[in-house]
Amino acid sequence: MSYFLPHIDRMSGYTPGEQPRGFDTLKLNTNENPYPPSPKVAEAISAALADHRLRRYPDPVGKVFRETAAQLHGVSPEMILAGNGSDDLLTIITRAFAGPGDVILSPTPSYILYRTLAELQGARIVEIPFNADWSLESAVFHHSQVKLAFLPNPNSPSGTAISRHQLADLASSLDCPFVIDEAYADFADDHAIDLIADHPNVIVTRSFSKGYGLAGLRLGYLIANPQIVEGLTKVKDSYNCDTLSLVGGVAALLDQPYRNQTRAKVRATRARLESEMSALGYEVPSSQANFVWCPGGPPAEPIYQALKDQGILVRLMKYPGYEPGLRITVGTDQEIDRFLRTVKPLVSCS
Repeated sequence: MSYFLPHIDRMSGYTPGEQPRGFDTLKLNTNENPYPPSPKVAEAISAALADHRLRRYPDPVGKVFRETAAQLHGVSPEMILAGNGSDDLLTIITRAFAGPGDVILSPTPSYILYRTLAELQGARIVEIPFNADWSLESAVFHHSQVKLAFLPNPNSPSGTAISRHQLADLASSLDCPFVIDEAYADFADDHAIDLIADHPNVIVTRSFSKGYGLAGLRLGYLIANPQIVEGLTKVKDSYNCDTLSLVGGVAALLDQPYRNQTRAKVRATRARLESEMSALGYEVPSSQANFVWCPGGPPAEPIYQALKDQGILVRLMKYPGYEPGLRITVGTDQEIDRFLRTVKPLVSCS
């Protein structure tokens, strides 16, 4: 006997990347930033602790955080909503706009959490395959009765990005909220925030887990027109962001020079990793994220397992209709040196 709703029983659920307990493992599987966050984050959190702020509830809407993020992006604070990581915001959005039987669009292969969020609502996910060049056509990215559309940009697992012009075409073709999930935008050449002014259905989500090195803090935010933010505020938990996350997020946003330094280092190492994996026979698309996608070439599953046996975790990604591939997080230069020293003999023996 099960007490769960039938559609919950049918779900397989989302499986996060493996998190080893020890620190000896080289962890290149969950796209964390290899560099620590800005020192100003720890300073801000220490100040909040010294001020005994934890005995009180946090600001339910994160007023100071909203003002800081708004100033950074040149929008009004009413266009910002903070969340307990960007996944929290994706959950809020799905709860607000889609119900049983409704259609949710997303491309494939892409972030597999979208399917889980649709299933939680009893909605139906319709996945639109990317073109061979990782583009999407507005005429194809459309469906009757669609209530919500997701697009990760840059995409995971490919690391590729849709141009702003293509994003505008997609937004114009949809009569529903269009979520552009920019979890990896801190490593990309462009972003979609400017589209919101001309496309009121666009919602852009951002994360602190990648570009700011704060995956353990759990903070994200979205940018949308004020009417959408006002509605989503009704759906979120009363205090969905804690005090330490909010003050840490403000400090991280204010230290853009530090963010730019780590961004430059990740992008430089990414270019080297792309070149090395291409030389090993993998079909590596040009990445705009902090990871490299490696389909084709030597079989992914035995290489994945052999790396794991030697203490190196990468992500083995499997999608229906696509051969398995390896998604490799960009680490420090020293970490990528170790990875390459290990993987090259494995590839030559495969």
